[in-house]
Amino acid sequence: MTTFGYFLSCEEHGPKELVRQAKSAERAGFEALWISDHFHPWLDEQGESPFVWSVIGALAEATSLPITTAVTCPLIRTHPVVIAQATATTAALTGGRFRLGVGTGEALNEHVIESRWPPLAERLEMLEEAVELMRELFTGKLVTHRGRHYRVDTARLYTLPDEPAPIVMSGLGQKSTELAGRIADGYISTAPNAESVQAFRQAGGAGKPTLGGLKACYATDEAAARKTVHRLWPTQGIKGEASQILPLPRHFEQLAQSVTEEEAVNGSPVGPDPEVHVQAIRQYVEAGFSEVYVNQIGDEQDAFFDFYAREVLPRVR
Repeated sequence: MTTFGYFLSCEEHGPKELVRQAKSAERAGFEALWISDHFHPWLDEQGESPFVWSVIGALAEATSLPITTAVTCPLIRTHPVVIAQATATTAALTGGRFRLGVGTGEALNEHVIESRWPPLAERLEMLEEAVELMRELFTGKLVTHRGRHYRVDTARLYTLPDEPAPIVMSGLGQKSTELAGRIADGYISTAPNAESVQAFRQAGGAGKPTLGGLKACYATDEAAARKTVHRLWPTQGIKGEASQILPLPRHFEQLAQSVTEEEAVNGSPVGPDPEVHVQAIRQYVEAGFSEVYVNQIGDEQDAFFDFYAREVLPRVR
C-alpha cells in the first residue's frame, strides 16, 4: 500500500502556519509529513525560512504523523554531530516517528558558513562520512573520529530514542542514487523516475522505502493556479546544476526571468480537475515509490486540503 503524505514548505510559510497546515493535513487524511530544511528560500517572493528543528518540535506535539526532513544537508552549515543530536532528540520526542532525510545540499543554504562550495564528488564523500559518523553517535557510545572531512573529540549522545532514526537520502543523478542504495535506509526523489528507483534498489536498496515528492497548485481557476506557480516556483523550470551552485535568492530570481509559465509548471498538477492531480500522483506510484508527498503552492491551503480529502485521496487509494 502506498503512503500519501503532505510536503510542508519552509520556503513559503512561517512556523505557526506550518504547524496549522500539518494539523489540517492529518484531518484531511494525509498519512505522513515531509518538511524542507533551508536557511534561505529560493526566491525573496517565497518569503520565509524558519529553523526546521524548532518547527519539527512543534509538529511532534501537534500531530501524530511521521515526519521526514526533505532534506537536511549535514555537511557544512550544520556539523553532523549537531544533526545527530537533533535527530536523536526528535526521534525520542516523537516516539520513533522521525526519519532524517539527507542530501548533498545547495550553496544557497550552505555558503552562509563557508564560501567555498565543494564539487559534487567531494560532497558525496562528505555525506558518506557524515552518515557513518551519525550512526556511530546513535549507539550512545563515546565517539572520537578522525576522518577525511570531519574531526570529533569524545562526543556522546545521552538522549536517545528506543531505536535509531532511519536515515533516508535524496538522489538526483546516478552517483548519488547509487550511494543512497549503499548507505541509506531509503531513497528520496522529486521526479517520478522508475529508472532511478530501480538503480537505488540494485545498489542495495531492495526492500527499503522509496519516497517521492511533487508540487501542486489547486485553485478553482486553472489559469490563476498556473500564474501562482510561475510567481512562486519558477525555479522548477531551471535546469542543470544551477540549483546547487547559486548562492543567493536574487541569483535565482535573475535566472528565473527567462523561465516561461509552461516551464515553471513543468508537470505540476494545477487547477480544479481532480484527475489531473490523480494522474500526477499515479506517475510516482507507477514508478515504484512507496510513499508520495504533495505540496500545495500558494495561499489556498484550506481549499487544497478540502479538495484532496474529497476528490483526490479517495481516488488514489
